[in-house]
Amino acid sequence: MNSPLRTKLLGLLFAFFLCVISQVIQPMQSYASLPDEVQVFAGRKTDVRLAVPAASSAVVDRPDIVGLDHSSGLKVSGQQPLHLHPQQTGHAKLTLKLWGKIPVKTVNVKVIPDLRVVPGGQTIGVKVKSAGILVVGHHLVHSSPDEQKSPGEAAGIKLGDLITHMNGHKLDGVSGVSEAVELAGKSNQSIDVVLKRGNETIKTKLTPAYDSEDKAWRLGLYIRDSAAGVGTLTFYAPDQGVYGALGHVITDMNTQTSIVVGSGQIVQSNVTSISKSETGDPGEKRAHFLKESKILGNIERNTAFGIFGKMSQNPDHSLYSQGIPVAFSHEIKEGKAEILTVVEGQQVERYSVDIVHVANQSEPATKGLVLRITDPKLIDKTGGIVQGMSGSPIVQDGKLIGAVTHVFVNDPKSGYGCFIEWMLQDAGVMMKKEQEKNLKAG
Repeated sequence: MNSPLRTKLLGLLFAFFLCVISQVIQPMQSYASLPDEVQVFAGRKTDVRLAVPAASSAVVDRPDIVGLDHSSGLKVSGQQPLHLHPQQTGHAKLTLKLWGKIPVKTVNVKVIPDLRVVPGGQTIGVKVKSAGILVVGHHLVHSSPDEQKSPGEAAGIKLGDLITHMNGHKLDGVSGVSEAVELAGKSNQSIDVVLKRGNETIKTKLTPAYDSEDKAWRLGLYIRDSAAGVGTLTFYAPDQGVYGALGHVITDMNTQTSIVVGSGQIVQSNVTSISKSETGDPGEKRAHFLKESKILGNIERNTAFGIFGKMSQNPDHSLYSQGIPVAFSHEIKEGKAEILTVVEGQQVERYSVDIVHVANQSEPATKGLVLRITDPKLIDKTGGIVQGMSGSPIVQDGKLIGAVTHVFVNDPKSGYGCFIEWMLQDAGVMMKKEQEKNLKAG
C-alpha cells in the first residue's frame, strides 16, 4: 500500500475513533455530574430534572417505594423531567442506563415522610444575649502620664473573642465583670479567663490596670453581651413547635463575628417606614418593637441559615392558617415565584419575583438561588430588597422553597436566597446527614 493511501486510511480511522469516543465520553461526563442521592417526600409526585443523554433509560429496584411512569423502565432525557411516584418511606436505587443497556449511574432515592410548614413573612423584633461577653474593641488605660496600655490586648485577647468564665465563674452578662475587675485590682491579683475563639477554647490571665483619670480599675476592653434588630419570620412548623427566621447568621456589627446565643427572644414588630434601596445603598426597614407585644418564641441557635427556637403557635397576620408543602432544591426551577413580607405596619403581603438561577448544592451552603424582584408595587415602595427583608419566605408552585438572604448592593432589585431544606435541618425539623449516619451506626 502506497504511503498517501495509508495516510488517508489512518486519518479516516482516527476520525472514526474520535467520533466513537465522543459518543461515550460526553454521556459519561453527564452521568458523573448527577447527584448520588435525591430526597423526596412520600405520597407526593416529584419531577427530577436530570442532565442525561437522550439515549438513556431509568429503572428502580424497589417500585413499592418509588414508582416510575412505567415499572419496566423509562426513557429519560435532559429536556423532560423524570416523574417519580414515592409510595412510602424508605430507600430505593434508581439506575440509569446508557442506550438502555449499560448501567452507568445509580442514584439513591430516599423517601421521607411528607412535611408541611406555615410560611411566615411577619416582621419580628430580635433580642439576643450572647453566651458570655463579646470583645468588640481595645482601649488604652491611663495608669500614669507616661504609661498607657490595654491589659486585655497584652493578655492576647482579640476582637471577636467570647469570654465565658472569669475565675471559674460562668459569665451570664457584663453585670458581674466590674465587680470581679475591682476585686482583682485592689488585691493586686490577675483574673483567670476562659474564652472561645471560633471552635478553640483558650485560657489566659488578665491583670487589671488602674485608670488614674477615671479612678477605676479597667481591663482595656470594650465588651458587649446583647444585640437587637429586626428581621422576617420564614416559617413555623406546628408539628414540631419550632420556627426559623432571617435566613442568615446574626453577626456583631463591630467584629463581624457570629454571635453565640446564650438566650434570646423574638417579638412582634411594626414597620414604621422604609428607606428605599438604591445602587450602592441597600436601604432598610424601620420598625419598632410593640410595647404590648407578646413573646413569639425563644432563640436557641444562631447559624449560617438564621435563628431558630421554639414557638407555640402560628403568629398573627399570617397569610396561611395551615402548613403548605416544602420543596427540595432539585424541585426548584427558574421562573416565577413570590415572596411574603411586610412593608407597612404588620400586614404580610405577596409580591412577585423571578428565580433567575438555582445552584446545585448537595451539602448545606448559602447563596442557593438568585432572585429578582418584578412586582412594581414592591419596587415602588422599597426599590427592591432592603435590610430587614432577610428571611422573607419564597413560595413557588404552592411550595415553600427558601428565604431571601442578601441584596446585591449594585443591583438592589436582585439578591440571594437560601434553600428551605437547610433551614429546616438547622431547626431540627429535618435530619442532617451526619445525624443519619450516627443513627445508623448506633
